[in-house]
Amino acid sequence: MRKFEDLSEREIIALAIANEEEDGRVFADFAEGLWEDYPATAKLFTEMAAEENDHRRQLLDLYVEKFGDHIPLVRRQDIKGYIVRKPIWQFRPLRVEAARSLAAEMERDAERFYRLACERTSDVATRRLLGDLAEAEVKHEHLASQLEETILTSDARKGEDERARRRFVLQVIQPGLVGLMDGSVSTLAPVFAAAFATHVPWNAFLVGMAASIGAGISMGFAEALADDGKLSGRGAPLLRGLVCGLMTTAGGIGHTLPYLIPNFVTATIIAMVVVVFELAIIAWIQWRYMETPPLSAAAKVMLGGGLVLAAGVLIGSS
Repeated sequence: MRKFEDLSEREIIALAIANEEEDGRVFADFAEGLWEDYPATAKLFTEMAAEENDHRRQLLDLYVEKFGDHIPLVRRQDIKGYIVRKPIWQFRPLRVEAARSLAAEMERDAERFYRLACERTSDVATRRLLGDLAEAEVKHEHLASQLEETILTSDARKGEDERARRRFVLQVIQPGLVGLMDGSVSTLAPVFAAAFATHVPWNAFLVGMAASIGAGISMGFAEALADDGKLSGRGAPLLRGLVCGLMTTAGGIGHTLPYLIPNFVTATIIAMVVVVFELAIIAWIQWRYMETPPLSAAAKVMLGGGLVLAAGVLIGSS
């Protein structure tokens, strides 16, 4: 790798051309990745990519006038100490806030590059050129702010936030809620049946762990294999399956852990209290994210959970 101070004026401008081209393509990639869910933000990045392309053309004209047609290949990853950014595919799935933050960082880095390059040369014409480029980057950053104010209006941002909320509910909350309900409710019967049948907390703990882990694996695979998420918009199957499986296991383990307590009565009372909290959390999630009336959600969840709990106690006591 070469040191920045060892670059010639020709190589510094060649590096600037490569930087502008790369930054423009990054902005274009951001626009392409955000277009479906964040059209206003995608339009902003499209405008910024066009600005970078215009800067690149200006640099090319200046380079050809000063040094000729051949441009040496000089890239930022070839320069020692230069901050190399992650490739765009490592940001998938692309988050809008991460894209906006990276764009601002790119503009600041570009300005810093031109300021430093200006200090590394004594040629008047080159210093003037690099100084103009630094000022152009400052103006570009201000332009980005102006474009954001023009394109990302409050209504546009509100619409994007609502689409993001819906996607989050569809891809994370919904499979997580299904798993939590299945894990919390379906494991009640075997856990309490084992507890009341043997009056040995350790037996109930083993049954609960087996039921919780088994249900988590089963629900995770079922959710992941349900569909590929392309037509339904439900997102990556692996993510949905992982969320569903983990929440299923967590829902069952919650009222299983109290049976680590050796005393049967104490363990059972604590387990029942945990069940009430689990069902309350499920009702809250339904109200918060699924727009289910709170009383209706609580009544349905408590009724279903109570029936399953009663079935387990009756079966274990018979």
